[in-house]
Amino acid sequence: MKTICLYFQVHQPMRLRKYRFFDMGTSHNYLDDAANRSIMQKVARRCYLPMNALLLKLIEEHKGAFRVTFSISGPAIEQFRAYAPEVLESFRKLAATGHVEFLAETYSHSLASLIDMEEFRREVTRHAGAIETEFGQRPRAFRNTELIYSDVIGAEVAAMGFKTMLAEGARHVLGWKSPNYLYAGALDQKLRLLLRNYKLSDDIAFRFSNRGWDEWPLTAEKYVGWLADDSNPGEVVNLFMDYETFGEHQWADSGIFDFMARLPDVALAKGRGLEFATVSETAAKYQPVAILHSPHAMSWADEERDVTAWLGNELQDEAFSKLYALGGKVREVANPDFDFVWSFLQNSDHFYYMATKWLSDGDVHTYFNPYGSAYEAFINYMNVLSDFTLELDRALEARGSTTGAAVAAATSETAAVPAAAAASASAAAATSAKKTKKATMADRYFAIIANKGYMAIEADSWESLMEKTESFSDIEMYGAFYFGEPYKTQYDKDYFWPKIQILDANNKPFTYQRGEFKVKHIYQDEGSYYHKGREIKIENCRTGEIKSIRTPYEKEGKQYVSVQDFYFELTNILDKLNQEAAVESIK
Repeated sequence: MKTICLYFQVHQPMRLRKYRFFDMGTSHNYLDDAANRSIMQKVARRCYLPMNALLLKLIEEHKGAFRVTFSISGPAIEQFRAYAPEVLESFRKLAATGHVEFLAETYSHSLASLIDMEEFRREVTRHAGAIETEFGQRPRAFRNTELIYSDVIGAEVAAMGFKTMLAEGARHVLGWKSPNYLYAGALDQKLRLLLRNYKLSDDIAFRFSNRGWDEWPLTAEKYVGWLADDSNPGEVVNLFMDYETFGEHQWADSGIFDFMARLPDVALAKGRGLEFATVSETAAKYQPVAILHSPHAMSWADEERDVTAWLGNELQDEAFSKLYALGGKVREVANPDFDFVWSFLQNSDHFYYMATKWLSDGDVHTYFNPYGSAYEAFINYMNVLSDFTLELDRALEARGSTTGAAVAAATSETAAVPAAAAASASAAAATSAKKTKKATMADRYFAIIANKGYMAIEADSWESLMEKTESFSDIEMYGAFYFGEPYKTQYDKDYFWPKIQILDANNKPFTYQRGEFKVKHIYQDEGSYYHKGREIKIENCRTGEIKSIRTPYEKEGKQYVSVQDFYFELTNILDKLNQEAAVESIK
């Protein structure tokens, strides 16, 4: 008797709103609530509700002989509660049959297992508790985000008490072996591993409605024939896929629901030699045939079956490392509001949107990506992350945390984050920057890059700065700034005078424009040698009127400590001008 183990992953990410550079410090509402509500309710109508109703009907018709397994991410559960509570109730009805198993995973659908085991354990514990609360089951088996598995991760999962874990039947790991058997973990051989048969799974998940596929149309009879055929040897066939396959990725008019309605009848027919079982039932029935060695992390994504879909380029690595550098701070603050933001910022989807993969996997990445480019996704995410970092530092400073202040100071000196983030650093960070100004400000070159978002980058020479900016595509403009040698005043103080150029993507002089106003000139003032100032000439685009604004180098006793401070001052001026003009209609 060959066992069919049917597993569905349910997940909806917390989508971020378009969060611009100028929102930093003023708005801390990061989520696109309208999009999240709309998408959740749409997928509920197309997939969750009709598919749950179908599964419940099939379980009842076959008196428990038909069984399935789910894992539902924390973000999906939260959005069910907020936008589609009827979906959550329909899952509870499935749980009440006793023939549906719910697995544990990371609560936030995160990649914590790749970088922070402490956070990984917290995520798993939180998710297991949520599943028990919602469905009355304490998970016994585990499925990591995106089916990510390695020997080390498997050992950690076993140490948390799980007996079974799902993984990808990756060819580069299995070699000549088949995914149609039970395997044991390499570091803890008590851990049972069920490996996804990616070919048979993807026949439903990706190829079902593809009219160019030589097996189209796929019928239940044809598919069950493949499962039962001797050319597909083994004890178990693990069919793992996104639940959104049904009705969302494969639309109802493709026949996907009819296929699923027919599948149990055909598979359970007398003489087929097939049965259905949940993940834990399958693992308990068979003995491992071999130990699976996976020293490097694998996943169910793309042709490579590795983690490069999320951590395959510099943008992803930068965002990922900056995010998880905050873990200690978040745990120290121990505030539910910060925990909530920290949770949805860990959604693996944010890093998936930054992928720059092409060829066979490019269409898949494009289909799931709400952004126009990986760079746009990166900028939006980093703007949100920068503002969150600032708020986190303020919370730590308010608590008198010396650790938080020290980390904030280090971040303000070294992080390549948007300019406003550095400008708004905590008082402790600013004090530290003043003390080390001579060592850190001289001969530092900065660029503010704009492309539907803003980011500051830094280099130690003009040539290096040009090389870095050229690595970004579709740049609309950037302002390049650099500091020369310090100027010694009559009071024996060092002042670093910024040399400023505003350039376009072709290194030509550029007029910076925002809304109704544009900057005509930014230049050095020829004022007294101990009180340097900056003059900004701003033109009203409607009337042509030019207004000069003087921003002194030392203002109200507070010295600018970085070029980011000056840039932030400029954007504040433009904000105020736009607010003054808001009473008039902009032509």
